Amino acid sequence: MPEIQLGMHTIRSHGTRVARIHMHDWLILLLLVIIDAVLNIIEPFHRFVGEGMMTDLRYPLKGNTIPFWAVPIVAILLPLAVFLVYYFIRKDVYDFHHAILGLLFSVLITAVITDAIKDGVGRPRPDFFWRCFPDGKGVFDPVTSDVRCTGDKGVIKEGHKSFPSGHTSWSFAGLVYLSWYLSGKIRVFDRRGHVAKLCLVFLPVLVAAMIGVSRVDDYWHHWQDVFAGGLIGTTIASFCYLQFYPPPYDLDDIEEKCLDHNCVRIYIIVCVGWGPHAYFQMLAETRNGSQPSTVNNEIHHVQSSELQAVSVYIPPQHDADTRVNSWDSSPMLGASQNVRTH
Repeated sequence: MPEIQLGMHTIRSHGTRVARIHMHDWLILLLLVIIDAVLNIIEPFHRFVGEGMMTDLRYPLKGNTIPFWAVPIVAILLPLAVFLVYYFIRKDVYDFHHAILGLLFSVLITAVITDAIKDGVGRPRPDFFWRCFPDGKGVFDPVTSDVRCTGDKGVIKEGHKSFPSGHTSWSFAGLVYLSWYLSGKIRVFDRRGHVAKLCLVFLPVLVAAMIGVSRVDDYWHHWQDVFAGGLIGTTIASFCYLQFYPPPYDLDDIEEKCLDHNCVRIYIIVCVGWGPHAYFQMLAETRNGSQPSTVNNEIHHVQSSELQAVSVYIPPQHDADTRVNSWDSSPMLGASQNVRTH
Protein backbone atom coordinates (compact mmCIF):
# COMPACT_ATOMS: atom_id res chain seq x y z
CA MET A 1 0.00 0.00 0.00
CA PRO A 2 1.42 3.43 -0.88
CA GLU A 3 2.35 5.73 1.93
CA ILE A 4 -0.45 8.06 3.02
CA GLN A 5 0.44 11.15 5.01
CA LEU A 6 -1.90 13.09 7.22
CA GLY A 7 -2.79 16.49 5.90
CA MET A 8 -2.44 15.31 2.30
CA HIS A 9 -5.93 13.92 1.65
CA THR A 10 -7.01 16.65 -0.74
CA ILE A 11 -9.92 16.86 -3.15
CA ARG A 12 -7.49 16.40 -6.03
CA SER A 13 -5.78 13.32 -4.63
CA HIS A 14 -8.64 11.50 -2.90
CA GLY A 15 -11.85 13.37 -3.74
CA THR A 16 -12.93 11.19 -6.66
CA ARG A 17 -12.31 7.98 -4.72
CA VAL A 18 -14.27 9.16 -1.68
CA ALA A 19 -17.19 10.37 -3.80
CA ARG A 20 -17.27 7.10 -5.75
CA ILE A 21 -17.43 5.06 -2.56
CA HIS A 22 -20.46 7.08 -1.44
CA MET A 23 -22.15 7.29 -4.84
CA HIS A 24 -25.26 5.56 -3.50
CA ASP A 25 -25.57 8.23 -0.79
CA TRP A 26 -25.58 10.98 -3.41
CA LEU A 27 -28.24 9.12 -5.38
CA ILE A 28 -30.39 8.94 -2.25
CA LEU A 29 -29.97 12.70 -1.82
CA LEU A 30 -31.21 13.20 -5.37
CA LEU A 31 -34.21 10.99 -4.60
CA LEU A 32 -34.98 13.09 -1.52
CA VAL A 33 -34.94 16.26 -3.64
CA ILE A 34 -37.46 14.71 -6.05
CA ILE A 35 -39.72 13.53 -3.22
CA ASP A 36 -39.70 16.96 -1.59
CA ALA A 37 -40.51 18.63 -4.92
CA VAL A 38 -43.54 16.35 -5.33
CA LEU A 39 -44.69 17.10 -1.78
CA ASN A 40 -44.64 20.82 -2.57
CA ILE A 41 -46.77 20.30 -5.69
CA ILE A 42 -49.58 18.21 -4.26
CA GLU A 43 -52.55 19.87 -2.57
CA PRO A 44 -52.50 19.76 1.25
CA PHE A 45 -55.40 18.46 3.29
CA HIS A 46 -58.10 21.12 3.67
CA ARG A 47 -59.08 20.91 7.29
CA PHE A 48 -62.56 21.94 8.36
CA VAL A 49 -62.63 25.59 9.40
CA GLY A 50 -65.91 26.77 10.87
CA GLU A 51 -67.01 30.32 11.47
CA GLY A 52 -66.41 29.99 15.19
CA MET A 53 -62.81 28.90 14.56
CA MET A 54 -61.93 32.09 12.71
CA THR A 55 -61.39 33.97 15.96
CA ASP A 56 -57.84 32.59 16.22
CA LEU A 57 -57.16 32.86 12.48
CA ARG A 58 -57.74 36.59 11.89
CA TYR A 59 -54.18 37.80 12.47
CA PRO A 60 -52.84 40.30 9.90
CA LEU A 61 -51.49 38.96 6.62
CA LYS A 62 -47.85 40.08 6.63
CA GLY A 63 -44.68 39.42 4.68
CA ASN A 64 -41.77 37.32 5.89
CA THR A 65 -39.10 38.87 8.11
CA ILE A 66 -36.83 36.03 6.98
CA PRO A 67 -37.67 35.37 3.31
CA PHE A 68 -37.78 31.81 2.03
CA TRP A 69 -34.64 32.23 -0.10
CA ALA A 70 -32.63 33.26 2.98
CA VAL A 71 -33.23 29.96 4.78
CA PRO A 72 -30.97 27.84 2.49
CA ILE A 73 -28.27 30.49 2.84
CA VAL A 74 -28.34 30.26 6.62
CA ALA A 75 -28.98 26.53 6.91
CA ILE A 76 -26.76 25.25 4.08
CA LEU A 77 -24.33 27.83 2.70
CA LEU A 78 -23.19 29.10 6.11
CA PRO A 79 -22.19 25.60 7.35
CA LEU A 80 -20.61 24.90 3.95
CA ALA A 81 -18.44 28.00 4.36
CA VAL A 82 -17.26 26.72 7.75
CA PHE A 83 -16.50 23.29 6.27
CA LEU A 84 -14.53 24.92 3.47
CA VAL A 85 -12.44 27.01 5.85
CA TYR A 86 -11.59 23.93 7.90
CA TYR A 87 -10.68 22.02 4.73
CA PHE A 88 -8.17 24.68 3.71
CA ILE A 89 -6.65 24.49 7.19
CA ARG A 90 -6.37 20.71 7.49
CA LYS A 91 -6.58 19.50 3.85
CA ASP A 92 -8.75 16.54 4.84
CA VAL A 93 -11.17 15.53 2.08
CA TYR A 94 -12.64 12.81 4.31
CA ASP A 95 -13.88 15.41 6.76
CA PHE A 96 -14.96 17.83 4.03
CA HIS A 97 -16.93 15.22 2.08
CA HIS A 98 -18.65 13.67 5.09
CA ALA A 99 -19.48 17.06 6.59
CA ILE A 100 -21.25 18.08 3.38
CA LEU A 101 -22.95 14.71 2.99
CA GLY A 102 -24.25 14.74 6.56
CA LEU A 103 -25.47 18.33 6.24
CA LEU A 104 -27.41 17.64 3.04
CA PHE A 105 -28.95 14.51 4.52
CA SER A 106 -29.96 16.50 7.59
CA VAL A 107 -31.63 19.28 5.61
CA LEU A 108 -33.28 17.10 2.96
CA ILE A 109 -34.62 14.45 5.34
CA THR A 110 -35.99 17.27 7.48
CA ALA A 111 -37.56 18.89 4.41
CA VAL A 112 -39.29 15.66 3.35
CA ILE A 113 -40.62 14.95 6.85
CA THR A 114 -41.76 18.56 7.33
CA ASP A 115 -43.55 18.86 3.99
CA ALA A 116 -45.16 15.43 4.33
CA ILE A 117 -46.60 16.43 7.72
CA LYS A 118 -47.69 19.80 6.35
CA ASP A 119 -49.67 18.14 3.56
CA GLY A 120 -51.14 15.53 5.87
CA VAL A 121 -52.20 17.84 8.70
CA GLY A 122 -53.33 20.89 6.71
CA ARG A 123 -53.45 23.18 9.73
CA PRO A 124 -54.56 26.75 8.85
CA ARG A 125 -52.10 29.54 9.46
CA PRO A 126 -52.89 32.31 11.97
CA ASP A 127 -53.65 34.67 9.04
CA PHE A 128 -55.92 32.17 7.26
CA PHE A 129 -59.00 34.41 7.35
CA TRP A 130 -57.38 37.08 5.18
CA ARG A 131 -55.98 34.46 2.81
CA CYS A 132 -59.43 32.97 2.43
CA PHE A 133 -61.37 36.25 2.34
CA PRO A 134 -59.18 39.10 1.03
CA ASP A 135 -62.15 41.46 1.11
CA GLY A 136 -62.83 40.69 4.77
CA LYS A 137 -66.28 39.21 4.08
CA GLY A 138 -66.52 35.65 5.33
CA VAL A 139 -68.55 33.12 3.35
CA PHE A 140 -69.53 29.79 4.92
CA ASP A 141 -71.47 26.78 3.76
CA PRO A 142 -75.02 26.98 5.15
CA VAL A 143 -75.12 23.21 5.77
CA THR A 144 -71.62 22.27 6.97
CA SER A 145 -70.55 25.74 8.19
CA ASP A 146 -67.19 25.16 6.44
CA VAL A 147 -65.42 28.06 4.77
CA ARG A 148 -65.93 28.94 1.11
CA CYS A 149 -62.71 30.73 0.29
CA THR A 150 -62.77 33.45 -2.36
CA GLY A 151 -59.07 34.30 -2.38
CA ASP A 152 -56.20 33.28 -4.64
CA LYS A 153 -55.79 29.49 -4.83
CA GLY A 154 -52.02 29.61 -4.33
CA VAL A 155 -52.34 31.82 -1.26
CA ILE A 156 -55.06 29.58 0.15
CA LYS A 157 -52.98 26.46 -0.50
CA GLU A 158 -50.08 27.99 1.41
CA GLY A 159 -52.51 28.88 4.19
CA HIS A 160 -53.08 25.18 4.89
CA LYS A 161 -49.39 24.51 5.64
CA SER A 162 -48.93 25.87 9.13
CA PHE A 163 -47.82 22.73 10.98
CA PRO A 164 -44.89 22.29 11.36
CA SER A 165 -42.80 25.36 10.53
CA GLY A 166 -40.56 24.73 7.53
CA HIS A 167 -38.39 27.79 8.17
CA THR A 168 -37.73 26.54 11.69
CA SER A 169 -37.11 22.89 10.86
CA TRP A 170 -34.72 23.76 8.01
CA SER A 171 -32.83 26.24 10.18
CA PHE A 172 -32.42 23.81 13.05
CA ALA A 173 -31.47 20.98 10.68
CA GLY A 174 -28.57 22.99 9.27
CA LEU A 175 -27.46 25.03 12.26
CA VAL A 176 -27.73 22.31 14.91
CA TYR A 177 -25.64 20.15 12.59
CA LEU A 178 -23.13 23.02 12.45
CA SER A 179 -23.13 23.17 16.26
CA TRP A 180 -22.30 19.46 16.45
CA TYR A 181 -19.53 19.98 13.91
CA LEU A 182 -18.02 22.94 15.76
CA SER A 183 -18.17 21.16 19.11
CA GLY A 184 -16.06 18.37 17.64
CA LYS A 185 -13.56 20.61 15.91
CA ILE A 186 -12.88 22.96 18.82
CA ARG A 187 -13.06 20.04 21.31
CA VAL A 188 -15.69 21.45 23.63
CA PHE A 189 -15.62 18.29 25.75
CA ASP A 190 -11.85 18.09 26.22
CA ARG A 191 -12.22 18.29 30.03
CA ARG A 192 -10.60 21.72 30.22
CA GLY A 193 -13.75 23.69 30.98
CA HIS A 194 -13.57 26.43 28.34
CA VAL A 195 -16.98 28.11 28.57
CA ALA A 196 -16.15 30.34 25.59
CA LYS A 197 -16.25 27.26 23.39
CA LEU A 198 -19.81 26.53 24.50
CA CYS A 199 -20.84 30.08 23.59
CA LEU A 200 -19.51 29.57 20.08
CA VAL A 201 -21.26 26.21 19.74
CA PHE A 202 -24.63 27.55 20.89
CA LEU A 203 -24.49 30.60 18.61
CA PRO A 204 -25.89 28.73 15.55
CA VAL A 205 -28.68 27.32 17.74
CA LEU A 206 -29.56 30.85 18.83
CA VAL A 207 -29.77 31.97 15.19
CA ALA A 208 -32.10 29.06 14.38
CA ALA A 209 -34.25 29.88 17.41
CA MET A 210 -34.59 33.53 16.37
CA ILE A 211 -35.68 32.46 12.89
CA GLY A 212 -38.38 30.36 14.54
CA VAL A 213 -39.47 33.30 16.70
CA SER A 214 -39.79 35.48 13.59
CA ARG A 215 -42.33 33.03 12.17
CA VAL A 216 -44.61 33.61 15.15
CA ASP A 217 -44.06 37.37 15.01
CA ASP A 218 -45.04 37.41 11.33
CA TYR A 219 -48.24 35.45 12.13
CA TRP A 220 -47.28 32.72 9.67
CA HIS A 221 -47.17 30.06 12.38
CA HIS A 222 -48.58 29.17 15.76
CA TRP A 223 -46.04 28.61 18.51
CA GLN A 224 -46.71 24.86 18.41
CA ASP A 225 -45.67 24.82 14.74
CA VAL A 226 -42.33 26.42 15.57
CA PHE A 227 -41.72 24.11 18.52
CA ALA A 228 -42.42 21.02 16.41
CA GLY A 229 -40.22 22.31 13.58
CA GLY A 230 -37.32 22.92 15.94
CA LEU A 231 -37.71 19.46 17.45
CA ILE A 232 -37.75 17.78 14.03
CA GLY A 233 -34.71 19.70 12.79
CA THR A 234 -32.69 19.10 15.96
CA THR A 235 -33.46 15.38 16.01
CA ILE A 236 -32.61 14.79 12.35
CA ALA A 237 -29.44 16.91 12.57
CA SER A 238 -28.21 14.93 15.57
CA PHE A 239 -28.85 11.57 13.93
CA CYS A 240 -27.19 12.63 10.67
CA TYR A 241 -24.10 14.02 12.39
CA LEU A 242 -23.63 10.89 14.50
CA GLN A 243 -24.03 8.78 11.38
CA PHE A 244 -20.74 10.16 10.02
CA TYR A 245 -18.88 11.38 13.14
CA PRO A 246 -18.19 10.06 16.63
CA PRO A 247 -19.81 12.09 19.42
CA PRO A 248 -17.74 15.21 20.24
CA TYR A 249 -17.50 13.98 23.82
CA ASP A 250 -15.99 10.65 22.69
CA LEU A 251 -12.65 10.43 24.53
CA ASP A 252 -10.41 7.36 24.54
CA ASP A 253 -7.93 6.80 27.36
CA ILE A 254 -4.74 4.75 27.53
CA GLU A 255 -3.42 3.79 30.94
CA GLU A 256 0.12 2.49 31.38
CA LYS A 257 2.27 1.45 34.34
CA CYS A 258 6.01 1.12 34.22
CA LEU A 259 7.64 -2.04 35.50
CA ASP A 260 9.85 -0.33 38.08
CA HIS A 261 9.10 -0.06 41.78
CA ASN A 262 8.52 3.67 41.32
CA CYS A 263 5.72 3.66 38.82
CA VAL A 264 4.29 6.50 36.78
CA ARG A 265 0.82 6.21 35.38
CA ILE A 266 0.25 8.05 32.11
CA TYR A 267 -3.19 8.89 30.83
CA ILE A 268 -3.31 9.84 27.20
CA ILE A 269 -6.68 11.29 26.25
CA VAL A 270 -7.40 10.92 22.56
CA CYS A 271 -10.17 13.24 21.41
CA VAL A 272 -11.58 11.11 18.61
CA GLY A 273 -14.74 13.18 18.28
CA TRP A 274 -13.10 15.72 15.98
CA GLY A 275 -12.93 13.55 12.82
CA PRO A 276 -15.31 11.39 10.77
CA HIS A 277 -15.50 7.62 11.15
CA ALA A 278 -14.02 7.23 7.65
CA TYR A 279 -10.90 9.14 8.70
CA PHE A 280 -10.13 6.77 11.57
CA GLN A 281 -10.90 3.78 9.36
CA MET A 282 -8.37 5.10 6.87
CA LEU A 283 -5.81 5.44 9.70
CA ALA A 284 -6.41 1.83 10.70
CA GLU A 285 -5.96 0.61 7.12
CA THR A 286 -2.81 2.70 6.77
CA ARG A 287 -1.40 1.33 10.03
CA ASN A 288 -2.03 -2.26 9.00
CA GLY A 289 -0.54 -1.89 5.54
CA SER A 290 2.30 0.62 6.01
CA GLN A 291 5.84 0.35 7.29
CA PRO A 292 6.39 1.07 11.00
CA SER A 293 8.19 4.31 10.22
CA THR A 294 5.21 5.57 8.27
CA VAL A 295 2.81 4.74 11.07
CA ASN A 296 5.05 6.38 13.65
CA ASN A 297 5.12 9.59 11.65
CA GLU A 298 1.34 9.57 11.35
CA ILE A 299 0.72 8.96 15.03
CA HIS A 300 3.27 11.60 15.97
CA HIS A 301 1.28 14.07 13.91
CA VAL A 302 -1.93 13.04 15.63
CA GLN A 303 -0.34 13.24 19.08
CA SER A 304 0.81 16.78 18.52
CA SER A 305 -2.69 18.06 17.88
CA GLU A 306 -5.21 15.62 19.30
CA LEU A 307 -3.65 14.10 22.41
CA GLN A 308 -3.41 15.33 25.98
CA ALA A 309 -1.02 13.64 28.41
CA VAL A 310 -1.19 13.75 32.19
CA SER A 311 1.40 11.99 34.39
CA VAL A 312 0.57 11.00 37.97
CA TYR A 313 3.15 9.66 40.45
CA ILE A 314 2.26 6.37 42.12
CA PRO A 315 3.96 5.29 45.37
CA PRO A 316 6.31 2.29 45.20
CA GLN A 317 4.54 -1.01 44.88
CA HIS A 318 6.05 -4.28 46.10
CA ASP A 319 3.51 -6.60 44.55
CA ALA A 320 5.07 -9.19 42.32
CA ASP A 321 2.31 -8.95 39.76
CA THR A 322 2.86 -5.53 38.19
CA ARG A 323 2.01 -5.35 34.52
CA VAL A 324 1.16 -2.92 31.76
CA ASN A 325 -2.57 -2.28 31.55
CA SER A 326 -3.74 -0.94 28.23
CA TRP A 327 -6.73 -1.05 26.01
CA ASP A 328 -7.40 0.12 22.48
CA SER A 329 -10.84 1.50 21.65
CA SER A 330 -10.00 3.42 18.50
CA PRO A 331 -7.93 2.52 15.43
CA MET A 332 -5.11 4.91 16.22
CA LEU A 333 -4.54 3.87 19.82
CA GLY A 334 -2.76 0.63 18.98
CA ALA A 335 -0.30 2.46 16.79
CA SER A 336 0.13 5.05 19.52
CA GLN A 337 1.17 2.24 21.86
CA ASN A 338 3.88 1.17 19.41
CA VAL A 339 5.27 4.69 19.16
CA ARG A 340 5.89 4.89 22.91
CA THR A 341 7.32 1.39 23.27
CA HIS A 342 9.89 1.58 20.44
